Amino acid sequence: MEDFRRAYSRLCAAGGAAPQEAVMRRLRGRGTAAGGGRLDLSAQSLSLETCGALGRLLPGGAPFAELALSDCGLSEEGAKLLLDGLCSNTTVKSLDLKGNNLRTMGAEALGELLRQNKSIRSLVLEWNSLGVWEEGFSFFCHGLGENNCLRRLDLRNNQINHQGAGELAAALKQNASLQELDLRWNNIGLLGGRALLNCLHSNKTLKRLELAGNNVPSDILKAIAQAMDHNQDRQNILSETQNRAYILSKEIVSLKDEKTKQFLDLMDTIDKQREEIARSGRMSAARVSQLQEALDEQHSIMNSLKAKLQMTEAALALSEQKVHDLGELLSATKQEQTSMAECHFTELQKQKQESADREGKLLRDLSAASEKNLLLRNQVDELEKKCKVQQDQLFQVKQDLTNTTAELKLRAVQAEERLEMEKRRFKQSLEDVESLRVKEELSQVKAAVLTERGQAEEELIKVRNQARLEEQQRLEHLEEKLRLMTKSRDEAQNCCLKQKQMVAEAQAKVNQLSLHADGLRRRLEELQQDLNSKEEEKVTEVNKMKVELQEQIGHLQAERTAQDGLREKIAALERQLKTLSSNHREALLDKESEISMLLEKLRMKEADISRMREEEAQRANFLQNAIMAYVQGSPLGTHSSRK
Repeated sequence: MEDFRRAYSRLCAAGGAAPQEAVMRRLRGRGTAAGGGRLDLSAQSLSLETCGALGRLLPGGAPFAELALSDCGLSEEGAKLLLDGLCSNTTVKSLDLKGNNLRTMGAEALGELLRQNKSIRSLVLEWNSLGVWEEGFSFFCHGLGENNCLRRLDLRNNQINHQGAGELAAALKQNASLQELDLRWNNIGLLGGRALLNCLHSNKTLKRLELAGNNVPSDILKAIAQAMDHNQDRQNILSETQNRAYILSKEIVSLKDEKTKQFLDLMDTIDKQREEIARSGRMSAARVSQLQEALDEQHSIMNSLKAKLQMTEAALALSEQKVHDLGELLSATKQEQTSMAECHFTELQKQKQESADREGKLLRDLSAASEKNLLLRNQVDELEKKCKVQQDQLFQVKQDLTNTTAELKLRAVQAEERLEMEKRRFKQSLEDVESLRVKEELSQVKAAVLTERGQAEEELIKVRNQARLEEQQRLEHLEEKLRLMTKSRDEAQNCCLKQKQMVAEAQAKVNQLSLHADGLRRRLEELQQDLNSKEEEKVTEVNKMKVELQEQIGHLQAERTAQDGLREKIAALERQLKTLSSNHREALLDKESEISMLLEKLRMKEADISRMREEEAQRANFLQNAIMAYVQGSPLGTHSSRK
């Protein structure tokens, strides 16, 4: 019920409405009796959302067997939703819809419920005024006629008139399951009562029909009561006859079981005797077949031994032939190996000579390359020395240039000093001379000084330019020499590297040749060892073949002696087989006589069984005649005969 409550609250929330508190309280367990399976929502005003949620939860199975919805004030739409959900329900047995004022839509939904539902046994529709709505009540009656599981129907206070009673009567003619119908306090009247009375001629299942408060005449009520009594008696007689028939069928089945058990026991004894006879026959046949198989095995052993002897003789001849062939093959292989060894030895000598020549040539090339390398190294050293000398000369030139510039600067300084001294001297001399002479001489001296100074500066510039040109030429010459020396050094180094590579390749070739020679030596040794091992194997195989042939000859002799003993045993077994076959024939004759006696007994038993079956059939006929006579002599039988 807790799962049902959760599902109800979830569906209400999905529909956007809050679950009703009263319904939740009933679903928590107060509305269900302990172990009763009853959901009581009576006098609870159920909303349309609650009816929709319950209608979606009711299809299939529900955790209760009784649903009480009396005085709930259901609307047309709410009732339809609930009843549509109950159409496919399989657990609800009782439904109470008292006092809900159902109308046309509700009546139609009830008719559809009765047509589709297969589980409801009791339906209470008191105080619903269904008879007012003729079309809906007609649909309800059609559903009732098609229903085959409803046992009790309560239609009190539903304002059903004589037309509604006619619809109900037509439904009751088709219905074969309804046993109780309560129509009290309606408006059925005379016509409705007659219609209900007429339908009871074809309806034999209705046992209780309440019509109080319907203005139905007393004679019709008495006739209906009498028909109800007849239906009750008929139901009782039918149940009694069914019980008696069930008991008789049980007795007949038990008798049949006893007879079949006796017959099966007899057949079991016969089968056991037949099985014993067959077993003894099979045992004797198996014994004979075993003896025959033993004899055949001995013959086959003899034949196989003869075949083995022939095969061993042929194998011995083949082995001797193989030994002869292997000896020839061994001699031929020895000769081939000696020739191959000589060829390999000569080839090895040639390869050694070639390798020695190559090695000498490589050594000569190596010595020449080393000498050339030494010459190149000496040249490189000389070039380096020349380069150093030229660098020293260049450094000396630079130093001379700096010295000359310093000297020229000193000379200029000295010239200026001398000029200053001359100026002072002229000043002193001119102090005593006249101003004009002094001025003239001073101008002449200045001009001379200026000319000397210009000449000195021109000489200094020429010297500087010349020194620069010489220095540049020397530098270019030295750089050219240095480039040539580096180029020659690189060439010498490349030559050295090539010579080293050639030397390494020559050494690698020498190593490979030495490894190849070692491999050839090892190959010769392995071939020699293989030859020795093959010779030893041939000798051991020949010895083994000789030993095996001797052992097979001894086995053949022992098998011959064993075959003589087996022949004697076979003769004794044949004698025993003859005696056993004679005894077996006598036993078979005895068993055949017993089987004929048992078959005679079996025929007698079958005759007894057929006689007992005929007696049982006569008893059953007597019982059937007695039952028919009893039924015809009862009040129900007299009433049917009067009609």
